[in-house]
Amino acid sequence: QLQASGGGLVQPGGSLRLSCTGSGFSMENYAIGWYRQAPGKQYEGVSCISGVDDFTHQADSVKGRFTILRDNSKNTVYLQMNSLKPEDTAVYYCSAQRRGGSGWCGGGVYHYGANYWGQGTLVTVSS
Repeated sequence: QLQASGGGLVQPGGSLRLSCTGSGFSMENYAIGWYRQAPGKQYEGVSCISGVDDFTHQADSVKGRFTILRDNSKNTVYLQMNSLKPEDTAVYYCSAQRRGGSGWCGGGVYHYGANYWGQGTLVTVSS
């Protein structure tokens, strides 16, 4: 299973680092996708890291502000979020697709087609 954590309340312009940690399996060969759902809105793919090469993908809405990183020694993928905006407020989720690559990551849809899903962590950006 996956565990997403690290959410909280942050002021506009601030930073947060979310963690997606796997248990019961090695995440090394899995693509990991982060997606979010703001109140009253549909799921939005945010960022993804391939499980087979160095490919990463970020949505246009977060490009240049969010970075996705993998630490295989901790079986964890991080989403570093900088320059946060109120419109980034949402519940953030992670998912994992076995041997997922640029096809799955580049598609930008991570709330289905995965092998594992985590529960969400709430990020609130407000002054």
